[in-house]
Amino acid sequence: MILVTGSVLAREDSFDEVCRLSLEHVRRSRNEPGCLSHAVHVDCEDPLRLVFVEQWADRPSLMAHFAVPASREFVRALQPLAGATTIELYDATRLDTL
Repeated sequence: MILVTGSVLAREDSFDEVCRLSLEHVRRSRNEPGCLSHAVHVDCEDPLRLVFVEQWADRPSLMAHFAVPASREFVRALQPLAGATTIELYDATRLDTL
């Protein structure tokens, strides 16, 4: 499984639009092949920061997601509305017990 974490720091005057775009992106992405989960959350310590957590079945599914025109458009739409962004990819294996 591929785990993706990311964040975007919205400007105060653009938070509502960044949130709307992010929810639209998450909801669309959940229907893509190989998407196990895709969510966006507001950071409790910085309410202008949105945090994304995604799980993908495999790397080809994630690469297909990045190639979807709507995914690229989402990134382009955020650029004028937000400051710092991050994305990190992890190859993860589920542990059944501690």
